[in-house]
Amino acid sequence: MKKTLALALAFLLVALSVAGCSKPATDNGTTPEPSNGGESPTEGFEIALITDKGNIDDKSFNQGAWEGVIAFAEAENITHQYIKPEEASDAGYLAAIDLAVTGGAKVIVTPGFLFEVPIYEAQTRYPEVKFILLDGAPRTADYATFETKENVASVMYSEEQSGYLAGYAAVMEGMTNLGFMGGMAVPAVQAFGYGYLQGAEDAAEELGMGDGAIKVTYHYTGNFEENDTNKATARTMFQEGVEVIFAAGGAVGKSVMSAASEADAKVIGVDVDQRYDSETVITSATKGLAASVISVLESIYKTNSWDTYAGKTTYFNASNDGVGLPTKVIGDDAADAFDRFETFNKAKYDEILAKLADGSIEVIRKIDVADAKGNATADELTSQLNLAKVAVTTR
Repeated sequence: MKKTLALALAFLLVALSVAGCSKPATDNGTTPEPSNGGESPTEGFEIALITDKGNIDDKSFNQGAWEGVIAFAEAENITHQYIKPEEASDAGYLAAIDLAVTGGAKVIVTPGFLFEVPIYEAQTRYPEVKFILLDGAPRTADYATFETKENVASVMYSEEQSGYLAGYAAVMEGMTNLGFMGGMAVPAVQAFGYGYLQGAEDAAEELGMGDGAIKVTYHYTGNFEENDTNKATARTMFQEGVEVIFAAGGAVGKSVMSAASEADAKVIGVDVDQRYDSETVITSATKGLAASVISVLESIYKTNSWDTYAGKTTYFNASNDGVGLPTKVIGDDAADAFDRFETFNKAKYDEILAKLADGSIEVIRKIDVADAKGNATADELTSQLNLAKVAVTTR
């Protein structure tokens, strides 16, 4: 009895907190009252999103995934809400999942690899709930066991293709001194960087440039934070002649944008279209977060095809709107999303995207890296990614 009462009170407190504090960001950047399908959170909601350690308006994974939930749930008149965990830990994420299930959630969306361990446990604890895990696969904390049960859809993205497009665009634009600042060297961030180098290589080849004509400074920050150290690193890279930095590290991008503003330099954003964050952002290597969430939700509610995704990992790529560069400007259908380039344009982008989609261009996603933390050396990058036009320096 005491346990039941405590759980009920805990849920009520979180629900009231969500109702009072959660302000989902809309397409035009405003923050209206929480969207929950017209129901009070205390009355239950069918689709829930649990945020990671970021906020719902992070212009990254949380926001992109939430926009997909909103678009689908509002069109289908399904109650929906998000919960921000009290602490960014496996225990905190699992507690938020418990609260969502108590609140009536039948489908739970979890954006990011930080949910791999919590979902590994939750999939057994709640076999009747369907989980959509973005950018990860359920596993134990020690990485010893990976298992995706039939109530989980593991969704991954071909970041190497998106990174390829970014590197290709930068070189075709005429830039010859590039930078890469990734967060931690996890598979998704590695793939962004490897693709970036390969895109730059192919563009240089297409332009008839000589070996070593493209210089790339390649760096992992070891975190996904906006801080003075990351800004100082970006500032140093710009001072050394880097023209554009591909910031593939969540909030690291804010540090890079700040440094770029001071240096009159350029930035390539990541995950979602970050042109709205800074005039320095010329494009972004995006993932189709909203599109992938909508696709999986449709399999549950509209097409009775959950088994397409259940119990397996599905990659979203260039062939199914899973990755790309932004092609639209929010709020202005007549605007040109490539207007921050001088020479690279949508026609060229469409040509390369089509080749990625049909397999004419294949991009390497993984290489062998000796370092236990995943930090590749310049030699490993050069030899395994077949670089000649691109000369890499790691720091």
